[in-house]
Amino acid sequence: MIKSFTTAAFGLALALSPLSLNAAELKVLAGGAMGATLKDLGPKFEAATGNKLDISYAGTPELIRQATSGEPFDVAVVPVDVFMNAAAKAKFVAGPTIDIARVGFGVAVRAGAPKPDVSTPEAFKATLLAGKSVTFYPESASGAFVLKTFDRLGIGEAMKAKSKPLPLDKIAAAVANGDVELGVFLTNILNAPGVELVGQFPGELQNDLVFTSAVAADSKNAAAAKAFIDYLRTPEAMAVIKAKGMKAG
Repeated sequence: MIKSFTTAAFGLALALSPLSLNAAELKVLAGGAMGATLKDLGPKFEAATGNKLDISYAGTPELIRQATSGEPFDVAVVPVDVFMNAAAKAKFVAGPTIDIARVGFGVAVRAGAPKPDVSTPEAFKATLLAGKSVTFYPESASGAFVLKTFDRLGIGEAMKAKSKPLPLDKIAAAVANGDVELGVFLTNILNAPGVELVGQFPGELQNDLVFTSAVAADSKNAAAAKAFIDYLRTPEAMAVIKAKGMKAG
């Protein structure tokens, strides 16, 4: 287990580190749902270290493709599903990954709209079948879990006709605008203006998507990449993660 730095200790370590004198540009692979968090924390890390971050956001299948493409990268903050792919896992330093954040799944409607019942699997199933349309982002580990949940409820086929897949950054807006009745996805993505969270997936249907991190095996900036992971474990970073609707670690 990696011991978390306090914010003060992290700052002192940076002040004494040669990293502050030899800034690196880090190529970062990141899960799309980490976007709001890293867009807040990235500039803070850059200001503290002098290092620069080049972050590429994508869903799990694309992240696996990027990791195995042969193109250089330094560090990843991605869904744990990426490391379930043997070819992708081999591109990282051997050993355990470091968990950064996690978030569950929920259902949201347009602000002010009636809130349907999702408190039990039976009620959740009835709400989905009664809904005129649902949206999620299928090209991701999260989207795969949503589809798996439909299948577990025995409504996989029925949901195909009313599903309106959208890019990650379009989901909440489509619900807020009334273009889609139900958003069924990660709760931090559904936490947006004009949208109200009805509830989380009930009971055993709930699951946390874990975002974990590791340094690339071929990184030429391994120390700086490790410093970025350490920064994401500081109290300052964990506070931002929580403020963005996720759980730290």
